This record gives sequence, structure tokens and C-alpha cells, in this order.
Amino acid sequence: MTSRRTRRLLAVPLALGLLVAACGSDDDDDGGEGTTATTAADSEPDTTEPETESTDAEPDTTEAPDGDGDADEAEGDVDTDIEADVESVRSFGGDIVIGVEAEATGLRPWEDACAEPCLVLHRAIFDQLVEQAADGTYQPWLAESITPNDDFTVWTVMLRPDVTFTDGTPLTAQTVADMFPIQQAGAVTAGLIAGAGLETVEATGDLEVTYTLSSPNSAFPAVLANATGRVFEPAAAAADPDGFSTNPVGTGPFVVDSRDLDNETVLVRNDNYWLVDSEGQQLPYLDSVSVRPIPDEGTRLDAQLSGTIDVMQTLRQGTIRDARDAGGDFTLLEFQGSNTGGGMFNTALPPYDDVRVRRGLILMNNQEAVIEALGGTGISQQTTQWFSADSPWYSQAVADAWPDFDFDAGVASITEYINDPARSDGKAPGEPIDVELSCPPDPTLIAAMQVIEQVWSGSGVVNVNLTQFDQATHINNALTDIHQAHCWRWSSDQDPSISINPFVAPPEASPVNFPNYYNQEWFDAAQAAIQTDDFDERKALYESIMLGLAEEFPIWYSGGTATLLMTDPEIKGINGWLLPSGDLGVGFPGAAPRLQETWVEQ
Repeated sequence: MTSRRTRRLLAVPLALGLLVAACGSDDDDDGGEGTTATTAADSEPDTTEPETESTDAEPDTTEAPDGDGDADEAEGDVDTDIEADVESVRSFGGDIVIGVEAEATGLRPWEDACAEPCLVLHRAIFDQLVEQAADGTYQPWLAESITPNDDFTVWTVMLRPDVTFTDGTPLTAQTVADMFPIQQAGAVTAGLIAGAGLETVEATGDLEVTYTLSSPNSAFPAVLANATGRVFEPAAAAADPDGFSTNPVGTGPFVVDSRDLDNETVLVRNDNYWLVDSEGQQLPYLDSVSVRPIPDEGTRLDAQLSGTIDVMQTLRQGTIRDARDAGGDFTLLEFQGSNTGGGMFNTALPPYDDVRVRRGLILMNNQEAVIEALGGTGISQQTTQWFSADSPWYSQAVADAWPDFDFDAGVASITEYINDPARSDGKAPGEPIDVELSCPPDPTLIAAMQVIEQVWSGSGVVNVNLTQFDQATHINNALTDIHQAHCWRWSSDQDPSISINPFVAPPEASPVNFPNYYNQEWFDAAQAAIQTDDFDERKALYESIMLGLAEEFPIWYSGGTATLLMTDPEIKGINGWLLPSGDLGVGFPGAAPRLQETWVEQ
């Protein structure tokens, strides 16, 4: 017999793919709206991922209506407007330096897990078949069109003509088909392929690619807006898989000129890039982009303030606060989409198998205090679901259903459990429950967990053991069921199916159902949501799952994940790049910019 833990270990590639999709959570978020943030800094962002402070189709599938969901934009929303700069004169040339929070693990889209720092490089080197628009819909990019059959089991992609890789190889349908065997074996894309039910990729014409799925998926374009749709030259990848990581071949706007790991990667202009701007001028504008990993937050901010770098990336609320307060003339591009911090309970273990315990612990989770400990007061908003208030998927009914902080009610719920002679943890009636609360050892995360621990311990009905493990161990503990109350991050601004569907699948089948909680109605709703392209039907189905989370409490929330790109004032175009259709692109979700239309104002 194969144990659940063994199945989880065997499924690690799937889990990594889905985790990256969520980073892609972040990498393909919608634009949001808010105040314009070109300002002096002394005035005023799967499936899931570990919480660290650190996606015109024919048809246009998963179309969201105009507007900001069911609710007005949340008070204090800090998202920077996504808007094209039509006043500045665009100029060619110039070199910029970007400081990111970590080195990219590698530059192989099929193999190397890629979070926000890595995506800065991937977005510059590779194009995707599909990109996300600012309104959350999906549109062709390297594809010219993408069309489903009647039941969404077969998708036909027409590629753009006259596109070449940076080594001169033409992009054809056979190129995309030849990528597929490599992707099937990739640590990242194997999981994404399995999760999407993708069975075959065939060249059915010179520029026509046919994707065949094992079951209907109306949201398949979102899959092609992630690593599965990130196009690389397969012959070069097969000839030297390891070398490809330092000398990748894509169709993107930039080419790797040099790569000095943990120091600097220099990208230079692709003079044969296929995309032109709205005036017909060949992109990109910049001559070069240098990307420097600077792990220390303070050092990275100092580098921006001193002029050592031109653009700074951060995923930490505290650094965003410091950037606002730093003084000087900078552009602050802030984003907080649907990715939210929080955590999960392993419901396969007592006492977390009892909803009275889960409800009680969540009622005693003071989001406002946790956000303050994370340095996010005035930056991060409290969350109640997997969708931000400006998302078209947002539900006011779910917001109303999620409970506010209520210490006394939390104590009462757990007291009912501990006084039950049949309590599941085997302890004597009246004895406090034992909880192990774990999070990586980042100083702000430790402070946030201490806030939760102090409230829970102060209740008199909970004994808390606070543990910290490095991020790799923290992830592995989730994958192998060695966790109890575990900090984590949820959701992205991609199509909900990317993160929610694997999360609600049976635990024995899905390695990313980390809470081990299964509800047949949730699973059925998620499956129904990818068998229709009617937005209202899909929204109602995902809303029903969110309402279920507000009743069964397998997870908790600790505020939205805010991100920032801080740039010199002459850096333009990051928040207003266009799709080939002329529509606005998704902007800079997760502080991972697209750079093909970035320029330096002269």
C-alpha cells in the first residue's frame, strides 16, 4: 500500500508546479486601481505558497465584467493605476539596473521554480503564448488566437508568423510540440500539465498547435499564461539542459549577455524582437537591463536611494513603509492583489479535525495586530477570502460571512471542545489543547506569529509551541504532512481555477490540499466552474467555496500581500505596457515587471 505521505513525496513535481503557478499568483495578477503613485517618497502583490515576507482570444474566455467586484474599492487601497503614459516622449537607448530580493534559481521554464525575483528575468527572456490584461481577462501574446471546441477539451492555438528565437531559429507549431516532452519531465511544468489534464500537444499546421485535454477546462488560457506557455527553443534545451540555465534561448525582448550568479545578470536588447509599439516602432526601447540580487532589504533600499540601482523590488510591507518615508523624488509602483497571507490547519490531526477548535483559533486571530507586526499598517488590508475587494471575483457575501476578531467567542468555541469527553485529541476534559504554530524565521514573520501566539496562549485554553524552520524545510513539512498550524499564502490574481481547483481536490489526489480537508460540494463546484465560460456562473461556484471556508475554517488570513517597485523618476512604461490588441496589460503584479515598453526619459 502506498501511504499518503509517500504519494505526497511522489507528487512533489506537481506541487512545485502548482506552487509556482501561484507565484505566477502573483506573477499574473490584475492591475487594480488606486492613487497615482508618482510622488516624492516622503509623501504618501498556484495555487498556494509558503508565507514569506519577501495570468483577443477567440472567444475571450473567462471574461470578467467591468468594475471592481461586488464592493467599492477597499478603504486604504494603495494600488497604483495601470495606465499608458501618453504624455512622455518615448526614447530608445539607455541602460537600467534592477535590484531584486534574491537570485533566480535558474532560467529553465520547465525545470526551475520561479518566484518574483526570477520572473524579472524570465519575463525579459521568454514570451508566453498568452498574457493577462489589466481587466483580468486572457489574450494572445505569442499566439495570434486561441479557440476551444464546444466542450473545452480541445484548444487550437494559432501562432504569430515571422517570430524567431534569439539564436535565429524560427518559431513554428512543431517548436511548441517539441517543447512538450521536455515540459512533461520538468520539475515545474510536469505538475502544471498534470493539473490541467493536458494530454497531447500536436503541430496540426505550420503555425497551428492543438492542445487536447482529458476533461473540460474553460480556463485553459490561464494555463498558457504560466510556465506551460512560456516558449523556449527545445533543441537548445535538449542539447544542453544544464547550460540552458545560463545561456537560455527564448523569443523575448532581451538576451542574456552575461550571468554572474549572486552578483549580476546582464541582458541586452534583442534586435530581432517581433513586437512593435503603438507607432510601429520595434521594441524594446532599452539597450540593456542589469539584474542584481540584493537579499538584504535595507541594503537594497539604500542602493536605490543612493543611485546605485534604478529600480528596486520588494515584497515586504516594512520596506514599502520605509520607501514611502525615505524622501527624494521616486516613483512608487505599489500592488496588492488577491494574494493573501495567513495559514492553515492540518485537519488530519487532532485537535484540528474539530471545527470548534479551528473556529476558535480563527476567532482569536487579530488580523489588524498581525498586519501591524508585519509592518503593514496603512499598506496591507485585512482579508476575508481569496479575492481582493477590487477583483471581479470578490464577494461581499463572503466578506460578511468571515468572522471578525472576537476573543470571547473564540474561547467559548474551544472551551466547548475541551469540555467534551469525546474530544478527539485524547486529553482529559478541561485540559487545554496543544498547538504547534510554525513559520519561517524572518524577523517580521516571527513578530507576527508571536502576536498570534500571545493571544492564543492568553486564552487559557491553548498551549502554543512556536517553531521556525527555513523556507525549504517549511515547504517540505507541508508537502509531507509534518505540520499543524502552518503559516502560508493563498491565491493570486490569475483565474481562480489555477489555485482553488487543486486546493479543494481530494487530499490523496492533490499534493496541494495542504489542510487535508475535503468537501465533495466544494470539489464539484470547482469542477463545474471549468466546464462553463459564463462568468456569473463561475463566480457563483467559486463564491460557494469561499462561503464554505467561512464555515469550516481549514485556513486563516493575515492580510493582503503588498509589493512595490520603487524607480527613479525618469524610468517610464512599467505600469502601462500594451497587449498586441492595444489593450492594457496586467502591469507589474508581484513587483515582477514586463520591460519591453520600459524606457528612460531623456
